[in-house]
Amino acid sequence: MVMTTNTYSPHQSVGSNQRVLGARDMFSLWFSLGIGLMVLQLGALLAPGLGMSGALLAIACGTAVGVLLLGAVAVIGSDTGRSSMAALKLSLGSKGALLPALLNVLQLIGWGAFEIIVMRDAAGVLAERAFGAGTGWSNPLLWTLFFGALATLLAVTGPLTFVRKILRKWGIWLLLGACLWLTWNLFDKADLASIWARGGDGSMPFALGFDIAIAMPLSWLPLIADYSRFGKSAVRVFGGTALGFFLGNVWLMSLGVAYTLAFASGAEANALLLALAGAGLGIPLLLILLDESENAFADIHSAAVSAGIVLPLRVESLALAIGVLCTLIAWLAPLAEYQNFLLLIGSVFAPLFGVVLVDHFILRRRRAELAPVCAWRGDTMLAWGSGAVIYHLLSHYAPDIGATLPAFLVAAGLQLVLGHLSRKRRTVIR
Repeated sequence: MVMTTNTYSPHQSVGSNQRVLGARDMFSLWFSLGIGLMVLQLGALLAPGLGMSGALLAIACGTAVGVLLLGAVAVIGSDTGRSSMAALKLSLGSKGALLPALLNVLQLIGWGAFEIIVMRDAAGVLAERAFGAGTGWSNPLLWTLFFGALATLLAVTGPLTFVRKILRKWGIWLLLGACLWLTWNLFDKADLASIWARGGDGSMPFALGFDIAIAMPLSWLPLIADYSRFGKSAVRVFGGTALGFFLGNVWLMSLGVAYTLAFASGAEANALLLALAGAGLGIPLLLILLDESENAFADIHSAAVSAGIVLPLRVESLALAIGVLCTLIAWLAPLAEYQNFLLLIGSVFAPLFGVVLVDHFILRRRRAELAPVCAWRGDTMLAWGSGAVIYHLLSHYAPDIGATLPAFLVAAGLQLVLGHLSRKRRTVIR
């Protein structure tokens, strides 16, 4: 199969001839992005504190709310034809959008490195089971370089090539097969009744579990328009995105909870990976491992698109440079606990997109031409900052009630008020 690169400007809207992705394409992409080793390990993080029933409830509720927001932000890309960070200029101003663009680049570089680390560790476990410990095939550097190069190559080729030529044709079917096999293995070998009856140890409040679960779809908000701008229609974009990510994320995160409680309750660092590697000769884990490369692809490609807002370079060149940087970080950095990283993402981007959604759907009624032409929009910046402050106050002083939704709602409500006042003031001045 020959892959060709596609050049897209981060600043300009894509043309109608490039809007070729339908509901099935969006479903395939976001079902696949909702599946991954990181998702499984996040389920493992929830398992001890919440138990099976509490974790599944937190996962279902958090993901359901998250995908509604994810689908709504995807529609912004479909409406405007702009990349995520370029669309933010409509709400924050040409200069105001630079701050979230820089934050997005930083968080995506972190995510890209995390994905490569997770793939490396899983490949090492599989290689050790297949060839024995101490062989060259389990060398961490080998797998770091391999997966870093693979993710970078996919990022350079562009989203249309990846979704239409790789994922839609065969990738989605391999993923379904892997998930079905892991699910069958769980029902066949685990005592699910016993696991369900076992409660959590209370080390994690439900609200924190909800915040962690919702952080997964929220982590994609700053980049989803990079892909949804190629969608044929808003309805198809919303439906395919929300349904695909919900099914994939809930399924895999729930498997992470169940496998941890059933087979991986030991203190070994790679206990979950070892449990997964023992199912189906490790083939399902291998398929999910290969699928993980597309998560790293999305991180690297969108980091390049966001960086293109600031730097006058081609997206392909930026993707190559960022891919190399993610690989170097993955090589040098250990896989650390990323719960705080997920919550930090929520603190920044949940209130931001509360502001953006109100501005786009209510104040401008999905019309880009109604956005004021300015460097900074004081109303939106103030609402965003206030939401972020609320998030950190609640997470520090009242963790039991959660912080993500209150911060989102405060920022959205404040933007509704400030946006109306700002429009009235501009009308009077004119």
